[in-house]
Amino acid sequence: MEQIVHRNFAVNGINMHVAEIGEGPAVLFLHGFPELWYSWRHQMLYLSSRGYRAIAPDLRGYGDTDVPSSVTDYTIHHIVGDLVALLDAQSLEKVFLVGHDWGAIIAWSFCLFRPDRIKALVNTSVAFQPRNPSIPPIQLFKAVLGDGFYMCRFQEPGGAEAAFATTETAKVISTFLSTRSTTSPSIPKGIEIGAMFKAPLTLPSWLTEEDVNYYASKFDKTGFTGGLNYYRAMDLSWELSAPWTGSQVKVPVKFVVGDMDLAYHFPGVKEYIDNGGFKKDVPYLQEVIVMEGVAHFLNQEKPEELSCHIYDFINKF
Repeated sequence: MEQIVHRNFAVNGINMHVAEIGEGPAVLFLHGFPELWYSWRHQMLYLSSRGYRAIAPDLRGYGDTDVPSSVTDYTIHHIVGDLVALLDAQSLEKVFLVGHDWGAIIAWSFCLFRPDRIKALVNTSVAFQPRNPSIPPIQLFKAVLGDGFYMCRFQEPGGAEAAFATTETAKVISTFLSTRSTTSPSIPKGIEIGAMFKAPLTLPSWLTEEDVNYYASKFDKTGFTGGLNYYRAMDLSWELSAPWTGSQVKVPVKFVVGDMDLAYHFPGVKEYIDNGGFKKDVPYLQEVIVMEGVAHFLNQEKPEELSCHIYDFINKF
């Protein structure tokens, strides 16, 4: 870990913190919520030892990267814009791309908006979600999963932050990273969001107190608003993405998901993957890997296995 270099870049109007290691073809890693560059520590060391340059930023609103105050500064277009500017700042014409959770959503959009900058994509956890021109995403989630669905509950500015503040930051992080539920997270109206942090918790073997404390130290500094604003900007991102309705992801893709990942169990996702919809929207999809007994945070739960999946795919190009 001590070989990982930390740098800062002025990109797209913000200051972005970036961790990187290695020399060779560049691999850009995009983290999710509530995470940091640190979520990719295992994959960075693995790939850098095999001739690749691993680059993992703290995304806008996270860690040591700037945290803009307005929700409207967190559209998918802002975030992809940050990453394009980061590639320009490093004089990188093209990169391999790897995403997880929100990082996966961003990666799909990056490939839609700027396929000319991507050699190939290894995406995890969240399958491609084609834009539905008829209904904004939060309205759709309310209709399908109810008002208590966590993305809907996160919409109120300050609401989730206040709930998270009722417990220690380390407990918030541990609760999210340790989840193995395959049901869509829902907190019914009338029940405080903070209730999700009240249950006793034992850390999984792959997550140490040192890991948790690293995350907590950064979120203690920034708070959670930056990450939560990604959810709050979803409908605005949907509006601004109208020109890409019906567009296909036209880069080579490998998709990896755990069979206990809650995102794999969202309504319609398995059918979309298995029945041809995924391949239709992502025509250069080459592999779908379903990891048995693995939950949402697969890059940390099964680091060696996922690292091998990434390496085996990008090594073809």
